[in-house]
Amino acid sequence: MLDLKHTLGDFEDSLRNTRKSVLTMASFAQQNLGSAVNGLLQRNEDLCNDAIAEDEEVNGLERSIDQGGMEILMRFNPVATDLRMVVAAMKISTNLERIADQAVNIARRSRKILKKGHVAETALVGPIYEIASGILHDAIKSFSEDDPALALTLFERDVELDKLHKRAIKKYTSLMEEDTENLRTYLNLIFIVKCLERVGDHAKNIGEDAIYVSEGTDIRHIGPSALEEDEE
Repeated sequence: MLDLKHTLGDFEDSLRNTRKSVLTMASFAQQNLGSAVNGLLQRNEDLCNDAIAEDEEVNGLERSIDQGGMEILMRFNPVATDLRMVVAAMKISTNLERIADQAVNIARRSRKILKKGHVAETALVGPIYEIASGILHDAIKSFSEDDPALALTLFERDVELDKLHKRAIKKYTSLMEEDTENLRTYLNLIFIVKCLERVGDHAKNIGEDAIYVSEGTDIRHIGPSALEEDEE
């Protein structure tokens, strides 16, 4: 006879482990991003190297989450909120892996910048990072604490990130014409702020998945208005 109690316990353990792995992966991705940007701002190459070295840990967690998620789907056939949680966990892990990749890109660009002289406009990266990092932090928090209201705040903050990103690129492009001696540094800084803008996009995707788990509504490509339509 099938031991339903044992099976239910296995299912709950699997869900709990998957959720824990996502949060662990998020911690690594956030740490790597911070190391990469602080390596640039503090002119500390060791921090850049740390961000690159830790990327494999993130990749391993993504593989583990995908494998665990597929096992849950095939073995337990979850429904409703449990099904949404498993699907969202797998999607979130993909976005976290891409965020970690952006951290690696930033770290590599930063190492190139550190080989050159310091330019004051490097500081423009700081506020952009603060917004991108904040969006990422709250995206993860909205998932871990089942807080769709927090996830909804990410959309306007991402718009602000896009504005700062465009403003910085405009400034760096202008400086490339005025200060040709540091042309490559400004070019690398442009790539770095583009990476941070993409971090914001991936973080917003995570917020969308958090809303999907909690509300059962897919707001991708539609935005918060999809929730308003569901309430009518």
